[in-house]
Amino acid sequence: MERRQWFWVAVVIAVAGLVFTGCGPKGREGAIKVTVFDRGTDGGRTNPTNNRWTQWIQENVFEDEGILVDFEPIPRGVEMQSLINLMAAGNPPDICMTFGIDNINSWAAQGGLFDMAPYIDTHLSDLKEFLGPDLSLPGRDFIYRNMNAETGQVFSIPGKRMNMARLNVFIRKDWLDILGLPVPTTHEEFFNTLIAFRDRDPGGVGSNRVVPFTMTNDVRWTAGALLEPFIDPAISVRDRWVNTVVDRYFLLPGYKEGVRFLNRMWNAGLIDTDFPLYNDEEQMKNLLKSGVVGAFGHNWDQIFRESERYISDLQRNFPDGMWIAIDSFPSSDGVTHKIAYDQAALSFFIPRSSRNPEAAMRYLNWLARFENYNFIQTGPEGIVHEMVNGVPRLNPTASDGWIQNSAQNIDYTPMMNGLFLRTHEESLRALAAGYPWPEEMVMAAYNTAMNNARPGPVITTASPLLVAGPLSQTLVDKSQQFSVQAIRTEPENFDRVWDAGIEDWLASGARVIIEERERLFVDPFAFD
Repeated sequence: MERRQWFWVAVVIAVAGLVFTGCGPKGREGAIKVTVFDRGTDGGRTNPTNNRWTQWIQENVFEDEGILVDFEPIPRGVEMQSLINLMAAGNPPDICMTFGIDNINSWAAQGGLFDMAPYIDTHLSDLKEFLGPDLSLPGRDFIYRNMNAETGQVFSIPGKRMNMARLNVFIRKDWLDILGLPVPTTHEEFFNTLIAFRDRDPGGVGSNRVVPFTMTNDVRWTAGALLEPFIDPAISVRDRWVNTVVDRYFLLPGYKEGVRFLNRMWNAGLIDTDFPLYNDEEQMKNLLKSGVVGAFGHNWDQIFRESERYISDLQRNFPDGMWIAIDSFPSSDGVTHKIAYDQAALSFFIPRSSRNPEAAMRYLNWLARFENYNFIQTGPEGIVHEMVNGVPRLNPTASDGWIQNSAQNIDYTPMMNGLFLRTHEESLRALAAGYPWPEEMVMAAYNTAMNNARPGPVITTASPLLVAGPLSQTLVDKSQQFSVQAIRTEPENFDRVWDAGIEDWLASGARVIIEERERLFVDPFAFD
């Protein structure tokens, strides 16, 4: 009997055993549900819970650990609200993942999460070794990053980023060449370049169709690389950390002037007039591919992701069309400061309601072994990757059912973000090789995003932050609303609209979050 046939026979026998005994799994066998993000990849034609990858994982983890794994999809764009609903209903998957650490702290305080601390050196030893030391907190293992400092409990564990590059602004290189314009080097030069795009229609798409700059209504992200250089670079660690609320920098000195710059762009007719309607990226993406847009901001590597096909589809309409990342936005000190990602990516946790937390931990530990995560990330040679100069070059849209629903299949390996090989040098080389575009193009964008970039401060509080969790979704929604309003208002009304939005935001929960952060702040340089 072939291996796959044996696996499904074993699944039927194991499930039947659970049904007829009316109790939990016995011996080495266990059954768990695992979160996976549904990103709508490939136009939604690829099922993230049932494909070549999930089948390989299910077969191999059953053979190695005797664990039956079922995947439960959660839409990526609304993953926090989906998890809130599942946790409230008492039926979340056995392994969940999210970027919302405030909610995790809140669930832990309510007794809703499983404490993994007693099992780190036993059930999670491979995971501990993979995560290694915490680069931001010398002397501590990274697996303890989210540890409750008072109790020593570990209710969640962060995944580790291979690279910390975050955002870029991209501009049409072919439009610059047609107009004979240099790459802008300041906000003002960028503004004037967009004016030239608006007035001179370098792509020949029709003057009434030119969109100099586009973004979604999630302004703090899709315009983040424009906004964040306005933050005062001399701000203290304490003030930066205390006043960063639900990952929004609205209260940091200088950020308001960045939004004022967007307001100026709006009133000059340089921003996509429909951006307030873009609750997701589909409309923006279609505009970018159609060739009418001159500039936009996004993930540092967005243009190279073949699943998105930003360059490929653009060049179907305009063969010479090309995006490049620009390092054009110095702060008040003349340095192009940027915010990099922290080493910590999303966090994963086991709800207290899990019927088999031991199997969940063994599964996480299994994923952390090189032979397992390496195949999940790179797949079979000749189909999902080919070896180029000693490192794998991925084909994320591989045929025969091997399409990757997320970059390097990170949704199936929550303990990592990025492609991890044996060494960091190999990983960086593979990073560039992992896109179907010349290595020098990819590395230029990577270096642009990392130039003068640093992560925000990592603060280990004496007790967990709890206030933000229940308030985060309200504050996220309100932040989008008043940001859009401030950008679209008349210049003379900007201060009134922005200040009123900030005051409402503070009253809606941001103020109490700040007060908690002020009370619990611990100087990171005093860490022993």
